[in-house]
Amino acid sequence: MIRIAVDCMGGDFGPPVTLPACAAFAAACPQAELLLVGHPDALASLPAPLASARCRVVPAAEVVAMDDPVEVALRRKKDSSMRVAIAQVKDGAADVAVSAGNTGALMAIARFVLKTLDGIDRPAIATQLPNATGGATTVLDLGANVDCEAEHLLQFALMGSALVAAAGRDSPSVGLLNVGEEIIKGNDVIKRAGQLLREAAARGLLNFHGNVEGNDIFKGTTDIVVCDGFVGNVALKTSEGLAAMIGSFLREEFSRGWYARLAAAAAWPVLMRLKRRLDHRRYNGAALLGLRGLVFKSHGSADALAFEHALRRAYDAAQAGLLDRVQRRIAQTTAWLESAASSASSPAPT
Repeated sequence: MIRIAVDCMGGDFGPPVTLPACAAFAAACPQAELLLVGHPDALASLPAPLASARCRVVPAAEVVAMDDPVEVALRRKKDSSMRVAIAQVKDGAADVAVSAGNTGALMAIARFVLKTLDGIDRPAIATQLPNATGGATTVLDLGANVDCEAEHLLQFALMGSALVAAAGRDSPSVGLLNVGEEIIKGNDVIKRAGQLLREAAARGLLNFHGNVEGNDIFKGTTDIVVCDGFVGNVALKTSEGLAAMIGSFLREEFSRGWYARLAAAAAWPVLMRLKRRLDHRRYNGAALLGLRGLVFKSHGSADALAFEHALRRAYDAAQAGLLDRVQRRIAQTTAWLESAASSASSPAPT
């Protein structure tokens, strides 16, 4: 059994979304046990699939609001559903925690409660974006670290490789997001990161493709794209905006009259396949990598379908032993990472 602690109170909607999603997930996945964390009154009336021995309520008296400052969430709301859910992972009661709550608060609480893995300076947020191959490109970081050093980008690449490998992709390819493919392009941090990634590839630690550009994310040029959190978050929001624009366009075309409706009806199967491929709900569920426990972040505005996908992604990661895979990759490179960091900080000879 894979045990999932669910912050049922988090996100824009709370139980009206999280409980139906949990019910659908529980019905489809009999090998999962759900720990429903939240205020007992809000969880008093559970959908039928959740009224079983595989689902139980874990009480929490407080809720982290979407606009709560990190300090409030971390220092003042110590009995929040978010914190209690993460504590289930620390205490061994759950294998993974899922929340749609405030991203900054989730990362801060997870880092405080679970701590980071040895050899990891900063946890990262990783998720999938749809690409032209019909699959998805894993991108990290998506906002946890706005400013990064080259060594951090290397750590992101190692963790991202473990994440994609856990999903069944052997030797996933890694691309470093840059303004051009040539190794001479980019700022000093990117050039240094490229050097470290090439060295890591030469040591057999990962499969480095080289520099990639923004359009390569959606082409599917590599399985993984590594970048700092500022750039990654912009890319994520851009992709979500594109999907929303296409949906708006389709609705507009269907309202133009009988000829437009007829043309749209003829193209309906193709349009629906396009809509499904770009539906960001199917890619919901970002992994917080680099912690001593598994935590997944759902989009705050997720509906029941999107939140169910986040639960599925968390379940798959726990079942595939993602945490052990990340630990092994980092352990294999700890000595070299420390040596690389030391050499980077040493003054150049005169």
